[in-house]
Amino acid sequence: MDSFASSLLVLAYELFAPGFCPGDWVWATSTAGALIALFPVLGAVTVAIIRKGTGNRYNAVTISVFAGIAVLFVLLLPLLLMNGISGIYRAAFSGDPTGLGGNGDSLKTELCGFVGVQSEYLGGGQNVYEVLFYPSNDALAYGYYLGALVGLPLLALLFIALQARSAFRRGPSWPGRFFWGSFVALFFLSVPVEANTAVHLWLGFLPITVLGIIPVALIGPPSWSAIKRSEQQPERPPERPQPPPYVPPEPEPAPPPQPPKQYPPTSVAPAALAAAPGPVPLPPGAGQSGSSRYRRVRRLGHGGFGTVWEAVDNQLGRTVALKIAHAPDRDTEERMQREARALAALNHPNCVRVYDLVEEPDGLALVMEYLQGQPLATVVDSAGALDDIAAGRLWATMAGALSAAHDKGVLHRDVKPSNIILDPAGLAHLIDFGIARSKGDSTMTATGMMIGTPDYVAPETAAGAAASPASDAWQLAATVSYALSGTPPRGTRETPMAALMAAARAEPPSRLPRRSVHARLLIASLDPEPRNRPTLKSVQHEIEGWLSRSGTSADGPVTRIVPRIR
Repeated sequence: MDSFASSLLVLAYELFAPGFCPGDWVWATSTAGALIALFPVLGAVTVAIIRKGTGNRYNAVTISVFAGIAVLFVLLLPLLLMNGISGIYRAAFSGDPTGLGGNGDSLKTELCGFVGVQSEYLGGGQNVYEVLFYPSNDALAYGYYLGALVGLPLLALLFIALQARSAFRRGPSWPGRFFWGSFVALFFLSVPVEANTAVHLWLGFLPITVLGIIPVALIGPPSWSAIKRSEQQPERPPERPQPPPYVPPEPEPAPPPQPPKQYPPTSVAPAALAAAPGPVPLPPGAGQSGSSRYRRVRRLGHGGFGTVWEAVDNQLGRTVALKIAHAPDRDTEERMQREARALAALNHPNCVRVYDLVEEPDGLALVMEYLQGQPLATVVDSAGALDDIAAGRLWATMAGALSAAHDKGVLHRDVKPSNIILDPAGLAHLIDFGIARSKGDSTMTATGMMIGTPDYVAPETAAGAAASPASDAWQLAATVSYALSGTPPRGTRETPMAALMAAARAEPPSRLPRRSVHARLLIASLDPEPRNRPTLKSVQHEIEGWLSRSGTSADGPVTRIVPRIR
């Protein structure tokens, strides 16, 4: 490694070593510091290139590779080179300049008064530890060393951390600790280096760390498709149950002899009893639990598959939302039952809860949580568009709610501003899973029936393809775009059919909020190709990271709603 350090120092001398103050070898030392700073940049670029293929796949192998790259390029190589260069100057001060090639004799020259002889300046003084912890009486000199030996490394640490953050974009930021943690270790382990040598090494090191952010940024983050592939869990083949070991049956003991059975004489049934057994008839209305239990207060909404009422549970004394099917036939009942099972499996604070499925006099009814508040569409129409903070909270919470639904195999299929309720505390809730379908339930929708709202329907769904988590992600992004701009991303059309045709043609969004910080992520999430869109979990992670960097969190209110006086 000493030969490597001497070769690097000689190369630095050949690259830039002007013969003026403070001296050719002093300038060569700063140039060597710049060359050493290329190693952390190379490490960050390597990580960024690797993540192009691995995305956010963090397992034992990738974590070990990233940690090894950080330790090698940020700690080991710079530390060995710094100590090696300091050792070369110490040897030259002792009279052995062999490691410096034919130009080592110029170390004995003196070009500046405050530097003196270069060999003594670079190799004959105190090391970093002695200068910092055993200062001289000269306060000005101590301030100079303190600023150079502590201030310069702190600035370099900032830009090393920025390089790591750029290398780990669109993913968890914690692996960046490998880089800045290795640099902190480099700072503490380099205290044996000669103080003046360390000053000039850090002077050359800092500018390269600043410029090193550029190549890492040019590599760019991994594509959304790579991130999506990395987040997909590999499917495990089902385990075949092992048959139990064969145990020969024990012979059954012979039953004891039974006495002959005595039969009573046959009697004639009274005329009042039925000729054939059957269930006891119920009183009128006893089989319709809804007619006696739920008292309707007012109608809340009317949609394609049902009417929603505000009702009171007479047994529990609570207010509920009662959704009743328009046509209580077999197909509708199957839909409602599947909807109830799907929603009952969800347990998320931002999803409406399902309590029961009951028979009402006019059809099958779904009993749901009653949410006080206003739809997002009403809030935006009356109070104006949301700012970036509020829209970020909306996007993060709704992405988490939809991810929880997708994990249970449930697709919403109709995410839009009117299906998001903002409660009196300003928190968002996703409602109206009335057209939700479990994955695999391909026969639940009648032939020719359009699923979703045209202004917020994904292109592939409008063209007739099956709904997917990516289509829910598109609709949520369209809803967030509306919350930021006050209009759907494709604008409005005169008729629903015109809006549906625009969606089927995958017309590009023309009414996006360009000045929003979320514009880039909106463009990616509204991509016409489902495979190119970021996953909801990726969107949630990126938005929550931006909110954290902005000094807030996703848990706050989207906006505050004034409770309605009734």
